[in-house]
Amino acid sequence: MKKKVVLIQDDEDILNIMDEVLKEEGFDVTGSLTIDPIEKIDEIEPDVVIVDDHIKGKKKGSAVIKELKSDPETQDVSAVLTSTSADLPEKAKACKADDYIEKPFDIDHLIEVVKKNA
Repeated sequence: MKKKVVLIQDDEDILNIMDEVLKEEGFDVTGSLTIDPIEKIDEIEPDVVIVDDHIKGKKKGSAVIKELKSDPETQDVSAVLTSTSADLPEKAKACKADDYIEKPFDIDHLIEVVKKNA
């Protein structure tokens, strides 16, 4: 069975590249430019959630991950924070993310992080 990934990014080009790379690696990807898939997390049941810290809308990606990790029903879902931010390691640790991917990202590193956390 394919591992499921919810992918939320702020840039459509980056979303499409990540989506394509992960699908080629055999993942079932739900991609979005908004946090809408997080509201359907019970239906999607992802193995990994990858969230950009600067998504359009009301919440930062780090806040989304913090909420997932605080909820007993979703705390076991692996969460990966992505950003161009220089203090990404600290942000990821603060929101209890399982891992982080700095942008611009290396495709091999992206695959490695997702496989490790899926």
